[in-house]
Amino acid sequence: MNESRQQNGEPLFANPRNAAAGSLRQLDSSIAASRKLDIFVFNIQKIEGVKIKTHTEGLEFLATQGFKVVSKKSAFKNIEDAFNRVMEIGKEREDLKFDIDGAVIKVNDLNSREKLGSTSKCPRWAIAYKFPAETKKTKLLDIVIQVGRTGVLTPNAVLTPVRVAGSTVSRATLHNLDYIKEKDIKIGDNVYVRKAGDIIPEIVNVEKDDRTGEEKAFIMPENCPVCGAVVLREEGEAAHRCTNSACPAQVVRGIIHFASRDAMDIEGLGPALVEQMAERRMISDISDLYYLKKEEIAEMEKMGEKSAQNLLDAIEKSKENDLYRLLFAFGIRLNGQRSSKILAREFKTIDKIASLTAEEMAQVHEIGEKTAQNIEEFFKNEKNIEIIEKLKSAGVNMSYIENENSTNALSGLKIVITGTLPGVSRNEVVKMIEDNGGSSVGSVSKKTDLVLAGEEAGSKLAKAQSLGIKIINYEEFLKML
Repeated sequence: MNESRQQNGEPLFANPRNAAAGSLRQLDSSIAASRKLDIFVFNIQKIEGVKIKTHTEGLEFLATQGFKVVSKKSAFKNIEDAFNRVMEIGKEREDLKFDIDGAVIKVNDLNSREKLGSTSKCPRWAIAYKFPAETKKTKLLDIVIQVGRTGVLTPNAVLTPVRVAGSTVSRATLHNLDYIKEKDIKIGDNVYVRKAGDIIPEIVNVEKDDRTGEEKAFIMPENCPVCGAVVLREEGEAAHRCTNSACPAQVVRGIIHFASRDAMDIEGLGPALVEQMAERRMISDISDLYYLKKEEIAEMEKMGEKSAQNLLDAIEKSKENDLYRLLFAFGIRLNGQRSSKILAREFKTIDKIASLTAEEMAQVHEIGEKTAQNIEEFFKNEKNIEIIEKLKSAGVNMSYIENENSTNALSGLKIVITGTLPGVSRNEVVKMIEDNGGSSVGSVSKKTDLVLAGEEAGSKLAKAQSLGIKIINYEEFLKML
């Protein structure tokens, strides 16, 4: 597939997983068909009219019905033999016709599975073993700097391309200067590369026996490679930062963040498009997005009149977002979605928040001192004041949108959700909690006020019971609202 795409000048697929997932999402079924996807079925979820006692019987039955099933399956009488087979699969991994990152041991007897049951997250009758990440040796050709949206300078390794875990790796993040010094990484070294979680390339260690003496130590630049501003490392931080908030690299990555799904959610405005707009000087800050012209967008690479109109429609729609999305979209250091929601609900308008001191903000539960300080500094910055005024003129909403069903019924309560709730998603319940003044927390502790428990609630329920924390079901939760 990649050979064909290369000949047609199309971008290459990064790995088989991305190629398969992308193919399934194709709106044009003929394109999906041309990708020649294949499948094997590994479990029967439901069956009527046939009695099956074991998992292996189920796989054999699937095969008789014409379904493809995994060819290498084994059943054992004890766990030792089963685990030895897992180790064998690890050695055979390179010879398989598809990528794997582990193997699963399951209880074969279906009646035993029924008795064992499941937690809210996984079955008790199966366990996955993850193989160690594949590691390959390659040469570190150079270390280059990438400037992020908050001004952090991140060193990146430029590598001789090497195939690792299903895709070609030519770059790897080196995080910060301390990481480079700790691993004693030098330009020109032979290094071992793996993918953390089989996704993100990283350098594991250096082959020091290969050194010739020509390797060079990396020195963090004193000036930003993009804008030339002074680079500083704040006390207590690992990161080096560009001190120029108007640095083009920071601006571009700030706009990318502004348009992202969790922020203003401007559909169709991805990194490549933002970079292209910046290169053409169509945008220099986030407010410029709301003054784009259709004809300008239509002239861009891979765009046209219809795509331009779709993008303008998405930008227009984003004007109606709640204040908390805008606060988060500004990309203020340490200010996340949670603190943005709290501030929006507490103070209602951007003008009110902008008028507050850090001390006043920090009085609000869950708003930390450093976060409050960063927010105060953001709203005092003259450039930011100018951008906000331009956003106001463009019609971007600057107020908290009161949910008509909101109450203060859960004000100040820390609530843990566990198990499956009837007819509602976890995210919907989190929103209900937050809309009514509470906060959804991930783990049970002595500070937890309530545990909202659904079906198949697991260890969190047991811990809540041991700590004597009040436990409610979904019906009781709705009554509280």
